[in-house]
Amino acid sequence: MSADEALRKRFSKVLDSAKKEEILIKRRSGEVFSLVLKKSSASPFDVSGIHCNAATEDILDAIRDSRSGRK
Repeated sequence: MSADEALRKRFSKVLDSAKKEEILIKRRSGEVFSLVLKKSSASPFDVSGIHCNAATEDILDAIRDSRSGRK
């Protein structure tokens, strides 16, 4: 395993730990850095819309069909 691969593997473990708790990294100079997971503020339901030529009635018909079990 190369030095880069070993470093990536160790850093990956640090990031995994940061998912659970804050990680403090202290330099020899005394500077302290905080590593925390930044949660996404976007909702998983916040999706981009698409343009289509379906009318509202077409969509409602499709919903009714799917709920009635017709194919």
